[in-house]
Amino acid sequence: MRVELFEDERDDLPDSVFPNNWFSTHSGGHIALYPMCTPNRRGERRYDIIEHLKATYRVQTVTDYSGLELDDVFLEGTGAMVLDHESRIAYVARSRRADPIALERFCTNFGYEPIAFEAVDEYGIPIYHTNVLMCVATDFALVGLRHITDPGRREQVVERLSARREVVELNARQVREFAGNAIELTGASGRILVISERGRAALTDDQVRVIERSARIVAVPVPTVELAGGSVRCMIAGVHLDRRPRA
Repeated sequence: MRVELFEDERDDLPDSVFPNNWFSTHSGGHIALYPMCTPNRRGERRYDIIEHLKATYRVQTVTDYSGLELDDVFLEGTGAMVLDHESRIAYVARSRRADPIALERFCTNFGYEPIAFEAVDEYGIPIYHTNVLMCVATDFALVGLRHITDPGRREQVVERLSARREVVELNARQVREFAGNAIELTGASGRILVISERGRAALTDDQVRVIERSARIVAVPVPTVELAGGSVRCMIAGVHLDRRPRA
């Protein structure tokens, strides 16, 4: 998975640094656009970015779910869903930002199995985005398991994740420090896990050893962004598309 860098200098869109909420890309040449819960975030959708992706990569379809906003139905992309691309599972913490109708449509269109669950923080407040507590990489997964309220559902999540990778459980403090809001990318010399400095500092030595068996950790400082309730994962919309041949 690759990333593209874009800038957005519009002062009226303070959350536009979180593009993964409004679009995602998928192997085979597919793009999805998502319905956003907060009205001021709907202006973050930038069709110039979609046109750039079409010009640079092989894009077959663009599936636009944004019209669901008219019915107060929302699904905020890979913030609301954590996608296991290998097992084709969409893990989702239930919330107003992850409507079951939109989730079912996405999973039917893109070939994912939905696994939804209730999740709350240590104060009993519902988790607003699934990617706050969960990161699924190739050989490991970082998960705040105790935030999943139903023990049976928690066991199911562990069972499905552990079929392909090692599960690293995060405690409440580590989730609060954004240790789960990380993403695995493909670098020039192999896999890397991009995480904030704050999240990296919260990991234990044993957890770091598990990660580093599979990926090099790249920790970046994003303290201002984290004041808004998101971290590194929220800032990255991965590119799963094949590049067009250069002329």
